Amino acid sequence: MPLVSLLLITQWLTGCELFSRPASQPPATTEPETPVEATDPSQCPPIETVVCAEPEVKVVERVIERNYEKVVEVPVAKDRMVLGSEESVTVEPGGLTLRALIDTGAATSSLSVLEMVPFERDGNQWVRFQLSAGEEAKPVKIELPIKRHVRVSRPGFDRQRRPVVDMSLTVGEVTHMVEVNLIQRDEFEFPLLVGRNFLKDAAVVDVSRKGVQGKPQLPSFSK
Repeated sequence: MPLVSLLLITQWLTGCELFSRPASQPPATTEPETPVEATDPSQCPPIETVVCAEPEVKVVERVIERNYEKVVEVPVAKDRMVLGSEESVTVEPGGLTLRALIDTGAATSSLSVLEMVPFERDGNQWVRFQLSAGEEAKPVKIELPIKRHVRVSRPGFDRQRRPVVDMSLTVGEVTHMVEVNLIQRDEFEFPLLVGRNFLKDAAVVDVSRKGVQGKPQLPSFSK
């Protein structure tokens, strides 16, 4: 191809490219970057502390319903009386009514006496003592045969050897002949401790109450 024709074709293609470029889109130009100047700290606005408001707390009262059981006293067992932690008890022989502590922790009943003296009668061991229903009451002298001796140990005290005798105890309308160990003691809050040997198969104890049975009713013997 002649050189003149080649030049003509090149100019024709260049003109087409110029006409196909959109008029609204100018040719991209590269602008020189402007250096960022350092900011003077004195010209910055002061820093303000922003305090957020505390959220509102709403107290919601919740009412919880509870069902309370109604306590109803029912007999624990037939033919068993209810005793409180303290009862009045009449002891025989002597016929004295004493303030007694119902002691479920004691195996046998215990009686505090005055001037206890052991002696021998007809080859058997006996004991003589005095029993009082109070400081102002006149003591009663009692003599009983000794069945046996027991050793009783209490915290803080030496072991004691006590004589055991048979005595009749009356609480309410119930009378039992039981073994009672004797201890010589001048000052005492309860002269008589009623143990399990009286309570067994006869009574139940309600420790929240006192004097449930009231005054003892001695049995009446028909002639």
